[in-house]
Amino acid sequence: MTTDVQTTPASVNMFRDPRVRAIFFQILVIVTVVLFAWYIAHNTAINLQTRGIASGFGFLSQPAGFDIGIVLFKSYSSQTSTHMDVLIIGIINTLVVSFAGIVLATIIGFIVGVLRLSKNWVVNKIAYVYIEVVRNIPLLVQLMFWYFAVLSVLPVVRDSIRIGENIYINNRGMNFPAIIPEAGFWVIPVALVVGIIAALFVRGWAHRRQDRTGQPFPSFWVGLLLIIALPVLAAVLAGVPFTVEYPIAGRFGINAGWSLKPEFLALLLGLSIYTGAFIAEIVRSGINAVSHGQTEAAHSLGLRPGMTTRLVILPQALRVIVPPLTSQYLNLTKNSSLATAIGYPELTSIFAGTSLNQTGQAIEVILIAMLFYLSVSLLISMFMNWYNKRIALVER
Repeated sequence: MTTDVQTTPASVNMFRDPRVRAIFFQILVIVTVVLFAWYIAHNTAINLQTRGIASGFGFLSQPAGFDIGIVLFKSYSSQTSTHMDVLIIGIINTLVVSFAGIVLATIIGFIVGVLRLSKNWVVNKIAYVYIEVVRNIPLLVQLMFWYFAVLSVLPVVRDSIRIGENIYINNRGMNFPAIIPEAGFWVIPVALVVGIIAALFVRGWAHRRQDRTGQPFPSFWVGLLLIIALPVLAAVLAGVPFTVEYPIAGRFGINAGWSLKPEFLALLLGLSIYTGAFIAEIVRSGINAVSHGQTEAAHSLGLRPGMTTRLVILPQALRVIVPPLTSQYLNLTKNSSLATAIGYPELTSIFAGTSLNQTGQAIEVILIAMLFYLSVSLLISMFMNWYNKRIALVER
């Protein structure tokens, strides 16, 4: 009597191995993605050639030929400046409003988030109404509200609202005194950087001292004194290497001084107030995540409510606040592209808009814009992830 024994091929046995299957499917996915990318690139090249559209980045050296309403930290001329200059100005304008918006939104969010937990009924409800109203109105509508319904209806130049003697507010923006650098001015920003580094050093030393002895040290006020005093001392020792240029009200406008245009102000207010409402809810939920026993323990030690919030509750709440806070910073930076609706010349408006229409280099322009936003988002994420690890609880 004979028995037939069926043998399984070695290849089948090998494919049943989970590790082999994992490698096979990973290779399959990579090959599929590469083939798809090659197909898109090949198809795009054929279409460009068929339509006679030249590709490449040579257009960046061509004259721009259009004016830009708001130019920060860089000279610009519609006759001589190139599309590369337009790109740089767009990046600067985007970074300035994004950085200022992040700082202002963080301040608004933390203040309103703490007020949302206030035992005062009026303060609590005001914070609640602000959060609910602002979060449920689209950002684009809010930007148009600030620009068309608030800033555009301010008085004309000759009827400007004056704050003190040298600040003017009208429908063309806000004018205030300007600092004009002279020879040797560089010592002031250097002293400011040294003051910031010294303040961070004092803060770290104060924390180590408190951990070792239990005695607190006013590191905040000492650090603030260093940041202010060192630049002032450097300016005095350098012979005050700058002049102050005051705005002068004329018949048809305000000359001299610095000016913040209504487009910038509307975008800054819209982004900050809108994002601040979301940050306020993040702060409120982060504080609520801290056990109430921490508050009772702090009070039993004689800490006042303000010190309890600042020294006990917020440091622990930050571990819950920071991850979602990162998303809000990213959203604010990307939402700055809505500035096109109110005429603020950021990257999307002047480079991915006007420059693209003039040169026809859609692929190159959009690729540069995408890489910029991707790079900024990754840098923000890297910094916030580093900060999140820094404040994380360390097991002993």
